[in-house]
Amino acid sequence: MANSDSKQDQIEHGPMDQFSAHLDRGWDLLHQGDLAGALLSAEKSLELDAQSPEAYNLLGFVRAAQGEAAEALEHYRHALALDDSFVEAMLNAAEVLIHPMHDFDAAQGLVRDALDLAEDDDEVADALLISFDAHMHQGDRQAAAVVAGKLPGGPFSNPKLDFLVGRAYFEVERLDQAQQLFERALKRDHDNPDLHYYLGLLWEAREKPERAVLAFVQARKLDALEPDPPWTVTDELFDKQVRKALSSLPDSFAAAVDGAMVITSDLPGVELVADGVDPRAALVLDAIDQRATEPKVGRVFVYKRNIQRAVEDALELPEQLGELLQQELAAAFPVLGGDVPPPLAHA
Repeated sequence: MANSDSKQDQIEHGPMDQFSAHLDRGWDLLHQGDLAGALLSAEKSLELDAQSPEAYNLLGFVRAAQGEAAEALEHYRHALALDDSFVEAMLNAAEVLIHPMHDFDAAQGLVRDALDLAEDDDEVADALLISFDAHMHQGDRQAAAVVAGKLPGGPFSNPKLDFLVGRAYFEVERLDQAQQLFERALKRDHDNPDLHYYLGLLWEAREKPERAVLAFVQARKLDALEPDPPWTVTDELFDKQVRKALSSLPDSFAAAVDGAMVITSDLPGVELVADGVDPRAALVLDAIDQRATEPKVGRVFVYKRNIQRAVEDALELPEQLGELLQQELAAAFPVLGGDVPPPLAHA
């Protein structure tokens, strides 16, 4: 880079130690869910070195986590303008382009650039997984399966890649390879709730219900320890938004839940999970009157943490609550028919 000499001077005199400390602290705070603190560290890093691609990459990651996709992409592009071989910034930008921007062609272009520069299996896997996700978002499972066939098998330096590659195999029904990667991931990434959730799905697919339940119970336990997203709403406001969404349903759906008891909670109870309820279900319909001539629900349980997982920010929450309610009612009562929104692509 053009400013390498000045950087060497800074290293000798101390400011670059401060730069590295702010950068490292920014990533640590980001992983702890402290986005405000991470943002401050990223900005401090830029004050010390305004030409640092690493600082712009961190700043982009923080903005993406805050739901500021356009600003995040701008920072990633600034990082790449300073270092056009910065694979991490390429892939971070590609992820933002996939979701929420849905610019799949641009994302795949960055993936191809990253693959040309990839130096090890970790970088190859990271790039191919983003390409895989782009195809899955577009509903092209055949293209996704082709990409999955190119994924390296590891071992990987990043312990999370065993799970992520295994998940891709699972999504295209390569169950033996998925199981091998999941079992390897358990040794290095045991507290990953997504890993246990997908193990539950794997055991369901292999018709091993007891193992599936144990994996789902562990996933629920770990999900309960995860921090809320930074945009989370209060429990009181969430409850109000749920009731408003129920009252705003189309007539046929609204009639099914009219008069129902509405209960909001963080997650399904462990007893429900043991009885077969998906630990990441957005809601559960209960006390269904089988004798009624029309569909009728007695209780509606709505799970805040699971809904938050499917939503990008607080502004999306009211609309997507209504969509999720319609999807669940339509699944329970096909007779209701109607124009039901498709499932959320990022749920």
